[in-house]
Amino acid sequence: MIRHARSSHALPPLAALIFSSRWLQLPLYLGLIVAQAVYVLLFLKELWHLVTHASSFGELEIMLIVLGLIDVVMISNLLVMVIVGGYETFVSRLRLEGHPDSPEWLSHVNASVLKVKLAMAIIGISSIHLLRTFIEAGNIGAPDSRFTETGVMWQTIIHVTFILSAIGIAYVDKLLASASKDH
Repeated sequence: MIRHARSSHALPPLAALIFSSRWLQLPLYLGLIVAQAVYVLLFLKELWHLVTHASSFGELEIMLIVLGLIDVVMISNLLVMVIVGGYETFVSRLRLEGHPDSPEWLSHVNASVLKVKLAMAIIGISSIHLLRTFIEAGNIGAPDSRFTETGVMWQTIIHVTFILSAIGIAYVDKLLASASKDH
């Protein structure tokens, strides 16, 4: 049996306290698991709404509900990345090596990889919201419209900002990776 090497000396008290403080994040990750359960309930509620009213909905209404379902799934995927990747990176190893269901990306996750993956997930979620807005944009000016021209413009600007931010994060990550290879 292979044992992990353990340090033969204890950490000084201050270092032990600082290192142990990472466990204060545990309630945060547990809270995100509860939030994910809420998203599962939201998904099931919206799916039930779609199934029970499918015959009375038009194509546009069905498309908007399906986009809402996709949005919930993408947010749930984002939560999984934050929960699993964040816990693994910042709190403690999950020791999932060899587990058949271990996410492929987890084997090489670090804070930098996690930032890029999160940025891409946020862009995906923003894309779904923007698509829903564009689909409903035909109602702009109608009394029951949920959007204004200014609102659509700002949502588009924010989406482009997310894209530019992700490109910036990826570029800086590439520069850092290339600099570490040179050293």
